[in-house]
Amino acid sequence: MDQVPGSPQEPQGASGLPGCYRHPDRETGISCTRCERPICPECMISASVGFQCPECVREGSGTGHAPAANQPRTVAGGALTADPRLVTKILVGLNVALFLVQQAVGERFTAQYYMLGQALVPELGSFEGVSEGQWYRLVTAMFLHSGLMHIAFNMLSLWWIGGPLEAALGRVRFIALYLVSGIAGSALTYLLAAQNQPSLGASGAVFGLFGATAILMRRLNYDMRPVLALLAINLLITAFWPSIAWQAHVGGLAGGLVVGYAMVHAPRERRSLVQFGSCALVLLAAVVMVVVRTGQLT
Repeated sequence: MDQVPGSPQEPQGASGLPGCYRHPDRETGISCTRCERPICPECMISASVGFQCPECVREGSGTGHAPAANQPRTVAGGALTADPRLVTKILVGLNVALFLVQQAVGERFTAQYYMLGQALVPELGSFEGVSEGQWYRLVTAMFLHSGLMHIAFNMLSLWWIGGPLEAALGRVRFIALYLVSGIAGSALTYLLAAQNQPSLGASGAVFGLFGATAILMRRLNYDMRPVLALLAINLLITAFWPSIAWQAHVGGLAGGLVVGYAMVHAPRERRSLVQFGSCALVLLAAVVMVVVRTGQLT
C-alpha cells in the first residue's frame, strides 16, 4: 500500500526501527507524542508527556503558555543550538593546542601541570604536587597527553561519543558532565595512586561520557550493546596496560554515571536542581578524597 503524503510513517531500517523524519539515516524507537513522527535524540524535545518534534513545539501547545515555555529543548532540558557539537569541537581543539604547546616547550611545561600527589620533580627542581597546594593539577591534567597515540585515541573517543551526547544534553550540561567526570578521575587518582606517580590525559572525562551515554541509551530504549562493548574493551585495556592510571578511568566513569543519571532522569519540575545538585555532590566527593589524601601526605 502506498504511503499517504504527510503520514507519520517512515521507511524502516535493517533493524526494523524507523528513521528519524529529519535524519532518515538515524534509526529510532521514539516518536513525537503529537504527530507520531519518529524522532532521534537530536530532534526530540522533552514535553510534559513524552517527547515532541521541533515542528510541533514551534506550532505551540495552544494552552496560552508564555512563548518561552514552548522553546525547543533537549531531552535533558538544555537549549537546542545551531551547532550541537560546538563544545565538543572546542574541547578537541583545546586538547590538541595544548599538546602542541607540550611538544614545543618540552617536559618542563608538562611537569608543571600534570597530575601528581607529591614528589621532587627534576625538571622544576622542587617538591611539587596537589599536596603542596597545587589543586589546579586536578583540572589541568585533563588537557595534557603523553604522546601522539595517547591524544589520538582520546580525541577520537571524545569526537565519536561527545557530539551525540552534547546534542542530547545541551552545552551547559555537557560541559558540567565533562569537567565533573574529569575532576572525579583526578581525585581518585590522587587518593589511590602512588604519590610520586604522574598522570595526565582526558581519559577520566571521556570515561564519564561513556557512562552518561550508557544511561541515556538505556533511557531511550536504544540498543546498548555497542557502547557497552566499547566500554568493556576500554576497561580491559585499562586493567592490563601497566602505564595507564586506572584510577582516573574508574573515577571518571563513576562520576559520569551519577551525573548522567541525574541529567536524563531528573523530574521536569526540579530538573536543574537535581542535575546540577548531582554535579555538586560528585565534586564534594572529590574534595573529600583530596582532603583525606592531603592529610596523609602532609
